[in-house]
This record gives sequence, C-alpha cells and structure tokens, in this order.
Amino acid sequence: MPRYRLDIEYDGSAFSGWQRQAGQASVQESIETAILGFCGEEIRIRGAGRTDAGVHARGQVAHLDLSRDWPADKVQGALNAHLARAGAAVAILAATKVEETFDARFSATARHYLYLILNRRAPATLEKDRVWHVPRPLDPEAMHQAAQELVGHHDFTTFRSVQCQSKSPVKTLDLLDVSRDGDIIAIRASARSFLHNQVRSLVGTLERVGAGAWTPQDVAVALEARDRSACGPVAPPGGLYLVAVDYR
Repeated sequence: MPRYRLDIEYDGSAFSGWQRQAGQASVQESIETAILGFCGEEIRIRGAGRTDAGVHARGQVAHLDLSRDWPADKVQGALNAHLARAGAAVAILAATKVEETFDARFSATARHYLYLILNRRAPATLEKDRVWHVPRPLDPEAMHQAAQELVGHHDFTTFRSVQCQSKSPVKTLDLLDVSRDGDIIAIRASARSFLHNQVRSLVGTLERVGAGAWTPQDVAVALEARDRSACGPVAPPGGLYLVAVDYR
C-alpha cells in the first residue's frame, strides 16, 4: 500500500484538538472525512503531535496508507477540495509519497513550536484567538534570560500537565528563545518531543518573569522543585503554533 506524508496547516480555534474525539470536532476527523469523500476509504491517520483544543499549526505532519497508488498532487488537491467544501479551517500544504517505514510521529527528530504574545494595552482584533493578549508591559530580555534556565536535559515535572501520559517527565529542551518585534513577543521552543502542556506551562511561567513577579532564579527553583504546583499559570492555547517537524 502506498504511504503518503501530509504537511498540514490549520486554525485550531474551532477544534477540540488534533486527535479524534467522540462528539467533538477535531482536525484528525476533518482530514479523515475528506479522505473518505475523496477515495471512499475509512482510515486513521497518524499525526506528528497531538495539539490541544485551540492550538494552531503551520507545519503539522501526518501519514496515511491508501489502497490505490494515487499521484501525490491529486491527493493534495482532492483533500483540499473536500476540506473547503466542509468549511474546515484546514489546508494540506503538500502531499508526498514516502517509504513505508516513514512514521509521522516516531520518525520525527525534532518539533518546533512558536508562541505569540500581543503585549499592548489595546485588545486583539485581527489576531483574536491567535495570540495571548497581555496588556501590562513585559520585559522580553528578562524572559529570555529566565528561559535559558530551562534549556537542556531536565526533569520537567513542574511544567507537565497532570493528564500527561508520557512515561517519563525527563526531556531535552534544545531551544527556548524570547524576542520582541513591535507589540509581538515571540517565544520559540524546540525539542525532539514535549510533555502535555509543556510549552504553554513554560510560557505562562516566563510571562511572570516579564511582568516582574518572578526572577530568573525563581524559574530555576521551580524547575528543581519537580512539583506541578510550583509552575506559573498555563498560557492560553490560542497563541501556540506547531510550526515545523524535522525528519532525517
């Protein structure tokens, strides 16, 4: 059976998340419904990351196996046509034939996330549900300094959701970078894999530093506590984007 890689973009605002859930709209179900409409096959696709409700993607990756050897551009075009007909805020950016050993989740070597904070007094209009609006002034340099306390190989229990199903809280955070461009503070995070709610937990804690409520040393202490109650508030989902997934 031919295997295809899908590169996917979506607005997560109207979805319960990536993963199919009974009685709720999901990105996975939207794409699987489009596949059924295209070729009549009921299949399950596997994504590189299970984004939560309200989280967006510019570079999600999934794979699927079809019984017929369709041209890749036909798969892309047909799925986009069915998604558009259904009014789903999902686009297939590319469809590519891959080896049967390719697995969107387990073949990934790195995942890259972007979190956007709109830091101004005026509320979000054009960016509503796509940023976290923080009206009080934030110090991005202090946030970046604190972020470096979190880079590396650590036990991230403090920044892990109690619903996390990962076998271990130990992860290697390769990058956590904070920068500012105008009213937008961008936080970029990269790792081979992340814990449930990890990025949003990190961002919420860094916001406390930017607001002057925490110091970088407070962040280091929270990390070492290995206690969920030591975490800052979890940032809302609308500012988070899965921007890319790396493969060998």
